[in-house]
This record gives sequence, C-alpha cells and structure tokens, in this order.
Amino acid sequence: MIGRLNHVAIAVPDLAAAAARYRDLLGAKVSAPEALPEHGVTVVFVTLANTKIELLEPLGEDSPIANFLARNPAGGVHHLCYEVDDIIAARDRLKAEGARVLGDGEPRTGAHGKPVLFLHPKDFCGTLIEIEQA
Repeated sequence: MIGRLNHVAIAVPDLAAAAARYRDLLGAKVSAPEALPEHGVTVVFVTLANTKIELLEPLGEDSPIANFLARNPAGGVHHLCYEVDDIIAARDRLKAEGARVLGDGEPRTGAHGKPVLFLHPKDFCGTLIEIEQA
C-alpha cells in the first residue's frame, strides 16, 4: 500500500528565514511561498533528488501547527508524507485495521493539488503521517 516518501514536513517559526537557510547555506532549490488557508499554513518546498522537504509556518491563529510550535519554539519535524496509489482504498484499509484518520475522514486537497489524509500519530510510533494520492 505505502509508496514512496513524498516529503518530510518541518514546522518553522519563520518561513523566510528557514527557506533562506536551505537556499543559501545548503544550496537547495526552494519554491516560492504558497499560502494554504484551508490547511492553516504557508509552505515552501525544498526539492531534493529523491524527495522534498516541506517547510511550513502557521497561517492565522487557528493554524494546526501553532500548538506544535508552542511546544517546539525553534521548530522541528512535523510529519512524514507517503504516496499511495488509491487514497480511498488506503483509508478504508487503515480504518479497518484500527488506524485513526484525522478530521472527517474525507480527503482534502493538499499542497500538491492532490487528495491527502492525515493519520493519528499515536497509531504510528508518535509520528503524524500524511498520505497523498500518487
């Protein structure tokens, strides 16, 4: 079911500063910032040869990553995103096996314009998991 690692998401308190560090210190290709109001974040993607790093900062006071940054003021790894061939079949299988799908269980459009779902970190060794339609 699980496909390739699509990205590692890192929550940051200052997106411009984080993007500059990846671009200027590491020589990485960094996308332009994109606000995603429906997810409560602004993101940039750092493109690597084999995957991406998603840097995300809160967008608005109701951002789902605000609490994460309150506990981790310098930022940190927020979630891992894996691709799946069929997000509905993956969701149904995961739920049947007892995994908790966050939200209402219906896929939403993610930063790549594809359907995504998030899985409860307590079901995956303390790691928030995003699955994205390949």
